[in-house]
Amino acid sequence: MSDMEIKDKKKRSGLKKFIVGLTVTIGVIAGLAAVYMIHMHYDIQPHEYYDIETMEKEGRSIGDHSTVYVTYDISPEALMKAYDALGVSPSGKAAVKLSTGEAGNDNHLDPDLIKDLVHRVDGTIVECNTAYSGSRRAETAMHRQVAKEHGFTDIAGLDIMDEDGYMSIPVARGDHLKENWVGEHLANYDFVLVLSHFKGHPMGGFGGALKNISIGIASSRGKTRIHTGGLFSKPPIDLGAMITNQDVFTDSMAEAALSVSDYEGHGENIVYISVMNNMSVDCDCVSTPAPVTMDDIGILASRDPVALDQACVDLVFRSEDGEDLRQRILEKNGLNILSHAEKIGLGNRAYSLVSLDEE
Repeated sequence: MSDMEIKDKKKRSGLKKFIVGLTVTIGVIAGLAAVYMIHMHYDIQPHEYYDIETMEKEGRSIGDHSTVYVTYDISPEALMKAYDALGVSPSGKAAVKLSTGEAGNDNHLDPDLIKDLVHRVDGTIVECNTAYSGSRRAETAMHRQVAKEHGFTDIAGLDIMDEDGYMSIPVARGDHLKENWVGEHLANYDFVLVLSHFKGHPMGGFGGALKNISIGIASSRGKTRIHTGGLFSKPPIDLGAMITNQDVFTDSMAEAALSVSDYEGHGENIVYISVMNNMSVDCDCVSTPAPVTMDDIGILASRDPVALDQACVDLVFRSEDGEDLRQRILEKNGLNILSHAEKIGLGNRAYSLVSLDEE
């Protein structure tokens, strides 16, 4: 065999090995992609109304249901009326859990709107640091600065609850979480007023009371655990979220919310008010949110965060505008947090809506 023939044979052999290697590589990548797609798949739950009047008309079983109060006025006086309807007389030190909003986002609650109620409960505004890339609120000093820029430190004291670390509280009935890492300073308060701005959310579909006490009260590291179903514990959440099934994430939010409710006297020392205004499809945590496309609706209040979030969602679906928010809720299967929260015993999706407005 000549040198030319030997070289030609080696070339063909090398090409064959290359093709075989490439084929194997493509096969492995395709296999991993298929596994990833199966792992990340989630079904979209259709929306159903859970007010007991509609459920009765449709012949659906009701069982336990909760009371949700609503006023279609958005004012300091209406906010106070919603709080009074809950019939609570807190004692001790009160925390007011809200989102102070990411820098550049003006959709957050207006300090002038909430000031009188915060003073009424003699409350301290509480937050925890964020866990996503690019946030100015991921570190305590800058978090305080953003809250100051947004006017919150002008109306009350501010406590970044995980400034000194986190504490672990148990999750009684979790499929994914057995413990929840919340801001350590939560232990300093006897009562929590959860004051939520209801809006969309790029990852959860919507953000309301359940998100406010799960992601919102979780420490920075605790947020990462929730976003990854207990898999990761160090920020940022971005990578972990890429490999976490959507339903695992929203399940974990519901489980974290349950742990906070249990910690607060099994719901006795915590109440919930949600303001439905400035509703973008994006959360207050987004520095440049999508435009607001729907009219303001009102203020809702309840002792049950599941019923409260369900009522807010139902009002969005009853609105003549806000189609993009409805699609955001559905495409992210945001309704899963409600079904899982009810399944683990946090509250009821069924509710009676009681108006606080004069006829």
